[in-house]
Amino acid sequence: MDQESNPVGLLTRRSRGLKLKLRADPEATAIAALSFIAGDPERLTRFLSTTGLTPQTLRAAAAEPQFYGQVLEYVAGDETLLLAFAANEGLAPETVANAYRALNASREY
Repeated sequence: MDQESNPVGLLTRRSRGLKLKLRADPEATAIAALSFIAGDPERLTRFLSTTGLTPQTLRAAAAEPQFYGQVLEYVAGDETLLLAFAANEGLAPETVANAYRALNASREY
């Protein structure tokens, strides 16, 4: 059976490619984390409340260089959220922690 007649196989192949990208690209991991947060109204409300952002200011904040590091800092600071996000993406929690460290390396003195 070829890929075209097997959309599930194609989806699995794409999913594996995304997982590889998330492991290799800290910013992609942060974007996936933000999407995960935004995908649930309760998580999004808590994120906005904790960060002081509003739906209106979120887009402007995302344009700031440090924003994605801050998203991963938020995720890493909540073990339940970290484990849920990692499981949802099929990642080890350490992958998220490594992405956090990579994005925040420039902030360390």
